[in-house]
Amino acid sequence: MQATRQQILDFLRQRGEGSVRDLGAHLNLTPTGVRQHLAILERESYVVSRELRGHVGRPALTYRLTSTAEALYPKSYGELASALLESARLTLRDEEFERLVDGAAETLASPHLPVLTTLPLAQRVEAACSALRQQDVVVTCEPDGSGGFVLIERTCPFRDAASRHVTVCGMHEALIGRLAGMKATLVSTLASGADRCVYHLVPATVGADRSA
Repeated sequence: MQATRQQILDFLRQRGEGSVRDLGAHLNLTPTGVRQHLAILERESYVVSRELRGHVGRPALTYRLTSTAEALYPKSYGELASALLESARLTLRDEEFERLVDGAAETLASPHLPVLTTLPLAQRVEAACSALRQQDVVVTCEPDGSGGFVLIERTCPFRDAASRHVTVCGMHEALIGRLAGMKATLVSTLASGADRCVYHLVPATVGADRSA
C-alpha cells in the first residue's frame, strides 16, 4: 500500500469516517491531492463514500473503510481460539472436550450440507473443496484409484491454533469428512512441519469396515 493511502486508511479506521477537509488537514494535502488518493482507494474497494445532507453547493462527501480494507489489519483470532481451547481443555472432561470439538466441526459444516448432500459423491467432494476455498484455503483433490480421494491443503485456516492444539487438526479432519460425506483421515499436517496437509477420503461404509 502506498504510504499516503495507508495513512488515509489508518485515519479513517481510527475516526470511523472523514471528509476531504478532515484528511487534508491531517495529511497536509490539498483537496485535489486527497481526492486523487481517495479515488484510487474507492476504485480498489478500500473506501466508500456517502453524501452529507444540509450542504449548499458541491455535495460534501464523507468516507469510511470497507470490509476489504478492514481485512488489511491483523486480527488475533488465532490467539483467541488458542486461549478458548486451552480454557476448555482445562475445564472439561476429555469426553466433553471431544464433543465440543466435534460440535464445532458440525457447526462449520452445516451451512453447506443442504446443497452438498444432494450431490453425487465425486461432485460432492469437489463442492467440499469449493467450500474450503471460500475460507481462502488452497486445496486440491484427486481420486486415489480405489474409490477414495486424496485431498491436499497448501494453506491452513487455523494454523496458529493448530500449532498449539492438535485437537484443531482433528476438528478440521471431522469438518472435511462431513463436507465430503466420507471418512477423512489426516495423513500429514502443516502444523507439524510438513509442506501440506494431506487427507485420505474413503466412503464412510469402507471406513467403518476397516475400523471394525
